Amino acid sequence: MELQETSQNDFLVGYDPIMQSATDALMLLSKVGKIYIKAEGDLIPNAVSIANIVVESFLKNNSKIERITLDSEISTTDGKMTSNIEIIVLKN
Repeated sequence: MELQETSQNDFLVGYDPIMQSATDALMLLSKVGKIYIKAEGDLIPNAVSIANIVVESFLKNNSKIERITLDSEISTTDGKMTSNIEIIVLKN
């Protein structure tokens, strides 16, 4: 999974505050009905928090996590391994 490939359903986690990101993810989910929350490295815990806030707080009983995909990639330039996550959230 590479984070460079984006579509209108992708929500890329950055260094914004968690609640602001969760609100942004909720807005996107409301528009499209299915979002892919993506993060890598140190931002993986933020992605999990955002998904939990959306599913368990904002849209309790009106959304669900369809799938969680974890992956790691080794850089060809410096050999470092970077983990990434994709969390698919559906609105009922």
